[in-house]
Amino acid sequence: MSCIGRNCLAAFILGVAGLQLPAQAVEPVNEVRLYALDCGHIRFQDMSMFSDTGEYDGKPGALVDPCWVIRHPKGILLWDTGLGDKLAENKNGVDMGGIHLQVNVTLQDQLKEIGLVPGDITYLSISHSHFDHTGNANAFPDATWILNKSEMAWVESNPSPAVKMDDLKTYKTAKTELIDGDFDVFGDGSVRILKTPGHTPGHQSLLLKLKHAGTVVISGDLYHLHDNFKYRRVPGVNYERADTLASMDRVATIIKNTKGKLIVHHDPKDFASLPRFPKYLD
Repeated sequence: MSCIGRNCLAAFILGVAGLQLPAQAVEPVNEVRLYALDCGHIRFQDMSMFSDTGEYDGKPGALVDPCWVIRHPKGILLWDTGLGDKLAENKNGVDMGGIHLQVNVTLQDQLKEIGLVPGDITYLSISHSHFDHTGNANAFPDATWILNKSEMAWVESNPSPAVKMDDLKTYKTAKTELIDGDFDVFGDGSVRILKTPGHTPGHQSLLLKLKHAGTVVISGDLYHLHDNFKYRRVPGVNYERADTLASMDRVATIIKNTKGKLIVHHDPKDFASLPRFPKYLD
């Protein structure tokens, strides 16, 4: 490809400096869209941690680990950031104490597929601070980070090996909004963060109101499998059992009252029920 004059000089300067071109203007949308991105897979030799009443003891199992892009006329929310893209360099995945982690396609590549770069993300938020939800968070320093105040206070206390502080270091320099309870992301009720503590102190779920699909709730780790929703099974690793049950009851009531759809974040069947990326739910 040839270039002339100032365009050629600008291209040369950018190339030498190793700079990235700024985010391009993203084609606007008129309605809320939900994209389900594949941000990892997790296999367990023993699923017992996901219920403290013994249903999964000694049983192997597999979970998916999505990221969620929500397009809104006023901006873009990235909800949860999955396992880190760096894991994709290990084609066969990595093993970690009876757990196998694998990333087949990077978050960055999937964003490109729908015409986005990190600078296009208006808001970044997470259901909670465990590493399988924060792996790519630092790639979005220009977004406004919407974080639960109780969760971040817990994170600062170095609470658990499941929390990797380095995955969240950018929140100290990014623009942040610390919230205590429910939060209306775009101010019109269509994208709301719900306070659902229990798995961790500041755990959150996400409620969407879509034109065609109606009310949709993405669970985060309030539930790990759909049977945990059906039978109110509480993981033994949760921060507080009573808070978990109260949050489960709240979300179940919301689903009932709105005739809504629950998407259990880690459940492979729930993930497979959604439009296959790059298609979206609206």
